[in-house]
Amino acid sequence: MVKSENEQLIVKPSAENLAAAAKAAGKKGPPPVHLWDPPFLGDIDMEIRRDGTWFYLGTPINRHALVKLFSSIIRRDGDDYFLVTPAEKVGIRVADAPFVAVDAAANGVGRDQVLTFVTNVGDEVTAGPDRPIRVVRDAKTEEPSPYVLVRANLEALIDRKTFYRLIELGAHEDHEGESWFGLWSAGTFFPVIPSAELA
Repeated sequence: MVKSENEQLIVKPSAENLAAAAKAAGKKGPPPVHLWDPPFLGDIDMEIRRDGTWFYLGTPINRHALVKLFSSIIRRDGDDYFLVTPAEKVGIRVADAPFVAVDAAANGVGRDQVLTFVTNVGDEVTAGPDRPIRVVRDAKTEEPSPYVLVRANLEALIDRKTFYRLIELGAHEDHEGESWFGLWSAGTFFPVIPSAELA
């Protein structure tokens, strides 16, 4: 149990209580978690692993509907992640990104190409000026980690098979005075790697 700012005793929520609150809040579409400012009740033992698997108390959450429900109330403030309902806010751990892009479809070619991603929880996201793709390279291994923005401050790690398929659609373009290999989507070029490093 924790005390709120006004010193009332509050019971820390369980996963079941959070799920019920999330279900009630999301009856008419995605909950507006960015508008809610409930009291922070501390951290709970919930984690999203790099492969997108959700764990609660060290055990995988195998019910996809429950994972999808929780994913609808996740919010990122700074570097921290929370599950937020109108009545409560609890911290959770996220190993990398809260979502994984498990598939992508391309329509059009070249500068007219549009890339649409599907996440592990069923979100569909079209990459473009408001939903950028970015690639981070590991300082030691140089291994790329590609991401696409899903919604406010929340990204999906693009899984390896999907990223390799997308690379086949890439092109070399001038970007900030250098030649880069990258991807076009919705009229925006997203650089992946300097062209010189592919020579």
